[in-house]
Amino acid sequence: MEYNLADLFESVVDVAADREALVYVDHPGTGAERRLTYAQLDAAANRIGHHLLDRGIRPGEHLGLHLYNGVEYLQTVLGCLKARIVPVNVNYRYVEEELVYLYRDADLVALVFDAEFTDRVAAALPQTPALRHLIRVGAPGEGFTAFTDAEAGGSPERGFPARSGDDQFIIYTGGTTGMPKGVMWRQEDLFFSGLGGGAPTGEPVKKPEELAERVAAGGSGITFFPTPPLMHGTSTLTAFIGFNFGQRVVLHRKFAPEEVLRTIAKEKVNAISLVGDAMLRPLIDALEGPMRGTDCSSVFSVSSSGAIMSDTVRGQFRALLPNAMLLNNFGSSESGFNGTATDDSGPVRGFRVKVNSRTRVVDPATYEPIAPGEVGRVAQHGHVPLGYYNDPVKTAETFFEKDGERWVLLGDMATVDEEGVVVVLGRGSQCINTGGEKVYPEEVEQALKSHPDVYDALVAGVPDATWGNHVAAVVQMRKGAPAPSLQDIQTHCRTRLAGYKIPRQLVVADAIRRSPSGKADYRWAREVAVAADD
Repeated sequence: MEYNLADLFESVVDVAADREALVYVDHPGTGAERRLTYAQLDAAANRIGHHLLDRGIRPGEHLGLHLYNGVEYLQTVLGCLKARIVPVNVNYRYVEEELVYLYRDADLVALVFDAEFTDRVAAALPQTPALRHLIRVGAPGEGFTAFTDAEAGGSPERGFPARSGDDQFIIYTGGTTGMPKGVMWRQEDLFFSGLGGGAPTGEPVKKPEELAERVAAGGSGITFFPTPPLMHGTSTLTAFIGFNFGQRVVLHRKFAPEEVLRTIAKEKVNAISLVGDAMLRPLIDALEGPMRGTDCSSVFSVSSSGAIMSDTVRGQFRALLPNAMLLNNFGSSESGFNGTATDDSGPVRGFRVKVNSRTRVVDPATYEPIAPGEVGRVAQHGHVPLGYYNDPVKTAETFFEKDGERWVLLGDMATVDEEGVVVVLGRGSQCINTGGEKVYPEEVEQALKSHPDVYDALVAGVPDATWGNHVAAVVQMRKGAPAPSLQDIQTHCRTRLAGYKIPRQLVVADAIRRSPSGKADYRWAREVAVAADD
């Protein structure tokens, strides 16, 4: 047995067959749901894996998942892994041009998609001739294999060829500042970097067989609830962490705050994953409003990846659920998990992260560790990806070898203090150069969101004849709150930020545009700010 995700899942199934593995609420509010034990989920995945092999999809070929959250998503991922077919996530918000690019860039030969996306898929097909097998979830349709038929026709038994820790898992990332990139992971590396080696908060397993031994000894009792879309790698990995523990995973088709709270109460959810204020704040609003009194006492952990939970919003949540831990996790599709923010992280001291032993802040030119106080880029060594699929140039820019080990150089700029705590400044690609000073949007956004009337905010740089660029704030106000003046915002920020970081332009928007998982759309923010400056 190797560190292969399908092998590891099957080893858990063999010791936890009758435990509930997956609870799926199809249409929040209707009560429609599906519940599968580990044995049932294993058999369902076997059926899809065998169907794909029977239809001529070969090990190593790529299958796209163009789906909302659902049993079919995780069932297909597991089926692919069992058959050694490479699963590839597809952002369901993409339009025709973006889909054509991803389908072709990823060399997809098969696609599983929701019926809701049929028109977009059909429009892309003439330009993607390599796609030879399409499976549609939902209503049957001409020219597509119905998912129910694919499932019914495949064998529920295992019987797959031997697998390897070298088998691949591809996570496509990006799209808000450029076309998406496919991060190629060996499954063994992903297991240790993205899934914590079977124990994200403890000692990683030392041999593959140990995972099932821990599950058998530990029993059940923890319910994980990844609330973002599974199309984003973090949410899928959270589900796999739950499976690695032999515990229960709860899914909703889409994020609906009131329904999330109802499910937390009904299923006694313990660990919630989300993406920053964009998801936590609506939960707070619901708890303070129509869902006041909902029993969320089972929750002991709320973790965020991809965007931070601001200091202000964390404080509001703690007032409602004082016993729940709030964890701002730091990581990426290219590195997996790097570390967790310290308790004193916030607008005053910055986004301070206690990183793992494989993470460093280095000089991007020499790859040498930087001295305390200097600015460098976050890097990680050891279990890192193989590179970007179909992009040798970007791979060479991002991955390097040093002292006989493979490293990945992330886009995050950071400093490190004398105690080794890393202060993440933000993505270098979003850094605003104003009058020769560098401003990272995230720290300004934290200050803006501490304003009592500001619901959400993004910050971008706008060309300026005097300063090169000036800092522009795009804000969404709380319902019923009056729009502030630029002077009001500047006065509020002066107690939290250096003068050169203070916004020189304010745009009040009806809503801040983010991805379905809550990640910032900085391209949109800059376009809005530039248009308002004309």
